[in-house]
Amino acid sequence: MEEIKIFAPATVANLSCGFDVLGCCLDNVGDEMIVSKNDLNEVRITKVTGQDLPLETKENVAGVAAIALLKHQNSQQGFDIEIHKKIKPGSGIGSSAASSAGAVYAINKLLGEPYSANELIAFAMEGEVLASGNAHADNVAPALLGGFSLVRSYDPLEVISLPVPSELRLVILHPRIEIKTRDSRSIIKQEVSLKKAIHQWGNLGAFVSSLYTDNYELLGRSLKDEIVEPVRSILIPYFSEMDSLARSNGALGFGISGSGPSVYAMCRGNENAEKVKEAFQNFYEKKDIGFELHLSGINKKGVKVL
Repeated sequence: MEEIKIFAPATVANLSCGFDVLGCCLDNVGDEMIVSKNDLNEVRITKVTGQDLPLETKENVAGVAAIALLKHQNSQQGFDIEIHKKIKPGSGIGSSAASSAGAVYAINKLLGEPYSANELIAFAMEGEVLASGNAHADNVAPALLGGFSLVRSYDPLEVISLPVPSELRLVILHPRIEIKTRDSRSIIKQEVSLKKAIHQWGNLGAFVSSLYTDNYELLGRSLKDEIVEPVRSILIPYFSEMDSLARSNGALGFGISGSGPSVYAMCRGNENAEKVKEAFQNFYEKKDIGFELHLSGINKKGVKVL
């Protein structure tokens, strides 16, 4: 195989109770990428559409992730990468992760799959370092593995795939403003109180339990963040209003997607999700900020060949 076309999905990271360790994969929002072998013994970003992103390989997250994989493999094979961006950078739904995960997935396929999907995570994380200054895996892991991913440890890296309750739906609202992950991380306190940490641990444990038991009520009670959300939410227009709107229309929970400005409402079933989506749309249409809305199930497969 000399060329491959893939779909690289958007992701929602943190999910309120799991900062930097929890994320999930969306099923109908994502980028398309075409990766092909070349005879030049180098990785090239040959085309980017949809967004103004660097063509210089070492300044593009897909290029950086690809180089990390090839270096580890001691491979001299060259690759050309086309990226057709549908996920806006700085939107909070894993734009850099989609490019990074898509690149390593495609190259791994073209090399005959020397690595498992789990092993690809570390290479994709190198792209996240370029994007945010931090090697976090809560976007790239679900992008590669699908479903829900829990990062048990970063050193050594260990990622666990979690079950997906069949009725879960996500409504994503993206206000058309940009919040760079690097900037959003810089305002987070480096130390937290033991009391808040205990609350967070309890909610994360309960969230994981709810996925295994299909306990939607427990899941909703677990979607709380006393550490990061209070700081980041001030950067997001109408955050508290959208929170109230989501819950009053039956959402299980509401929170910031990744570093924002996108927000998510987790819902049970299509009917409830459609109701929440309509409420969000009616609210934002009266404001002076452009926006995009997505309703998605949980993608259980992650990156896929088209």
